Amino acid sequence: MNFEAFQLDHRIKSGIEALGYEEPTSIQFQSIPSILQGNDLMGMAQTGTGKTAAFALPILQHLLSGRRKVVRALIIAPTRELAEQTREAFGQLGRYTKLRSVSVYGGVDKNPQIKKLRDGAEIVVACPGRLLDLMDQRVIDLTHLEILVLDESDRMFDMGFLPDVRKILKRIPAERQTLLFSATMPDDIRHLAKDVLHDPVVVQVGESIPVSTVSHAVYPVESHLKTALLMKILDRTDAESVLIFTRTKDRATRLASRIKKAGFPAAELQGDLSQKQRQKALDGFRDGTYRMLVATDIAARGIDVSRISHVINYDMPDTVDAYTHRIGRTGRATRTGDAFTFVSRNESAFLWSIENIIGKKLETRTLEDFDYTVPAPKNNGGASGSRSSGGRLRGAGFPLGSLSPSGPTKSSGSASKRVPLVYSAKPRGSRSRHMRAF
Repeated sequence: MNFEAFQLDHRIKSGIEALGYEEPTSIQFQSIPSILQGNDLMGMAQTGTGKTAAFALPILQHLLSGRRKVVRALIIAPTRELAEQTREAFGQLGRYTKLRSVSVYGGVDKNPQIKKLRDGAEIVVACPGRLLDLMDQRVIDLTHLEILVLDESDRMFDMGFLPDVRKILKRIPAERQTLLFSATMPDDIRHLAKDVLHDPVVVQVGESIPVSTVSHAVYPVESHLKTALLMKILDRTDAESVLIFTRTKDRATRLASRIKKAGFPAAELQGDLSQKQRQKALDGFRDGTYRMLVATDIAARGIDVSRISHVINYDMPDTVDAYTHRIGRTGRATRTGDAFTFVSRNESAFLWSIENIIGKKLETRTLEDFDYTVPAPKNNGGASGSRSSGGRLRGAGFPLGSLSPSGPTKSSGSASKRVPLVYSAKPRGSRSRHMRAF
């Protein structure tokens, strides 16, 4: 099936063709006809399945007829990055329609956003906080709203935005078409869906599992060794583009600095950066200026770069859903990708939750030429547990290693002349006392 089946306006089809798209994805195939018919819809799909176009295309089709220069479609998104990229998607798909869109979010001067609103935009993509601010100032008129999209609803719940979303819902027209998209469906989102959707069509593509085009591997390593292991993997992996996730903003900054000092083109993306700095990092990562991006989970839902070849979880995510969203950045649009996860002793128990969702045991890898026996620096408190001969912790289930104070020694020559990455791999077996101790 191709996009001709949807009978979209020729101006929209020209936008699709300009982007090189030929066939709709599963979420697009199932959602677009129902949205075109004016139905409310609840869509559940994995990250990277083409969800944005699933609602953008029928919205563009709807807006071609009717009044211009008034806000008729509102998309609420949890992060600035996602809001900006959704607006870009509308701009690219609707480039020949003369429909105008504006993104509205905090962290930047509101005046340019207000000017674009007053100039007349039919589509607004907004984060909840800034949208409420502009509504309170009465600089945005939503009385003509016809379509509302709640995108990445579970992420909005995670970030504490649901109270703001409910405030917005009370101040917009009740007679509207509402579309709710979410990768997962926690109870709070189910309750929200029940409140805002009227006899919705429910579309579910797969379950809340990572996309099948991603290969998963676990690298057991103690916390003080993670940077050394990462440097060795980066130095020896032929990767097009690498996204590295850390748990904290401070760690993202320090790790990005370390990677840059090692000679790799890298940037960081975390919440303490200004919007200008964050956009520069995203743009540079997208156009290849930066081959590596170190990010906190703020980026898990906002990065839309199809050529990411590797996602590395330097720190384990806090939830299975977060793991799904993180690695959903690779293996997009039928491409293949690799997801590497570093697992220290105190992170090991969470592996079983991930494996239950994926439905298989993850492959465990250890580098054959990596020194896992160097103890942790004393000022870090060392590794917990008792040490046995051979540099292993009893009950750890994997060899320990350490980051030396000066870090790993890079091989001579440029990073492109890599020594092959040699590792031992084995599938993780059934759960045992030994593995639980990790």
